[in-house]
Amino acid sequence: MADVLPVVEARLRTALGEPDARAAVTFLGTDRIEVLRFQEGDIVRYATLGMSAQPMTDPTAVVADPVKGPRAELVLSVRGGLADTDKVLRPLAVLAASPQVEGVVVAPGASLDVGGPLWPGAPFTSVLVAEPGGLVEDLELDAPLDPVRFLPLLPMTPNEAAWKRVHGAQALQERWLTHGTDLRDPSRTSAPLE
Repeated sequence: MADVLPVVEARLRTALGEPDARAAVTFLGTDRIEVLRFQEGDIVRYATLGMSAQPMTDPTAVVADPVKGPRAELVLSVRGGLADTDKVLRPLAVLAASPQVEGVVVAPGASLDVGGPLWPGAPFTSVLVAEPGGLVEDLELDAPLDPVRFLPLLPMTPNEAAWKRVHGAQALQERWLTHGTDLRDPSRTSAPLE
């Protein structure tokens, strides 16, 4: 089976430019996950590289299919210089390793919790997985492989995450839109949820 990561990295570079930093994390029993940092004006983007090396498998499947199944990488965008967001590298790598470690399928609408602040002092402990295709287009792979989807992550405060569990992802995104919430602000407060 051909390694998909070089073409995934090429797609990221085409969409986001040259990364100005990269870090790698390896967890026991998993493949290496890299996080690349891209800067565009005052926006800093962090993209995982390695999550798409293996397809995500339904946790109820008796045998994991080594070829078929959804593939994805994660992309987080924040305003630079307002917080120590470079410390998000390890939490992002943890989220990217979750399909291998926990057998979860990461898909739009899902909440992913890191169990602590995304970076020091961050008001966010989880993220909402948004719809792909806006910033980085899906990457088609040779059949029978599924395409790689680049899933944007939207940081959520604990109150927003709790509200989303009750009302759903779509309702939370509409609430953000209604209140003009700057989802790239690394120190924003929770959107009004009344």
